[in-house]
Amino acid sequence: MDLGLKGKAALVTGGSKGIGFQTALMLAREGANVAICARNEEELQKAAASIKEQTGVDALYIQADMTIQNDCERAVAIAAERFGRLDILVNNAGTAAANPFDKVSTDLWNQDLNLKLFGAIHCSRAAVPHMRQAGGGSIVNIATSSAKTPSASSLPTSVSRAAGLALTNAMSKDLAPDGIRVNAVCIGLIRSDQIEKGWKRSAPELTWEEYAASPKHDIPLGRIGKTEEAANVIAFLVSDAASYVTGTSVNVDGGKGAAL
Repeated sequence: MDLGLKGKAALVTGGSKGIGFQTALMLAREGANVAICARNEEELQKAAASIKEQTGVDALYIQADMTIQNDCERAVAIAAERFGRLDILVNNAGTAAANPFDKVSTDLWNQDLNLKLFGAIHCSRAAVPHMRQAGGGSIVNIATSSAKTPSASSLPTSVSRAAGLALTNAMSKDLAPDGIRVNAVCIGLIRSDQIEKGWKRSAPELTWEEYAASPKHDIPLGRIGKTEEAANVIAFLVSDAASYVTGTSVNVDGGKGAAL
């Protein structure tokens, strides 16, 4: 299927590794011009080089901290200037932060909300004028399944991501007249640096395949997901193939989520 992404311009935050990197790679394979941003410049350089090696696309990398409003605005401005337009924004930047309520300090609350919620707000607000100028666009906010049904000791991430879902729905209504679609992808257990550390710490005697398929994860599809599987859904949502989809969230969690 042709996703209609050729010539489109995309910015992926948290794009140096994991789901962000795989999403940028997939968009580049589909013919989009891609910019990635993250805090670690060395990792960004490696990611951009890998995208070029695999696709031939000269990915733009921008060192930026999504907890800082000026950095968010600067990243959008640089990408739009480089490509002459901006059609796609994937607000993916985030880290895991799961603790009991009484263990979350005010600083941690602020840090998490600034990164996951306000980072998305600042990037989206900066991107919208460029999308309007282009005649439309697509924004995808990355959330988690726990945003819909928080479990114990899931703070502050579950709250920040739940706010992101409300942001997604409200933005979709406001921006629909401009042809700008806004959706969310709710991630479950997907292979990542953090998941791999947990594997090596708790079950080093197992291969990755054995660990990923362990019944203890309680995933109906029977395994931890791949970053490519999340990237597939994100690429679909930002594409012309999803031209009538806005204001919704899609679970990518192997069926583990308790809410649609």
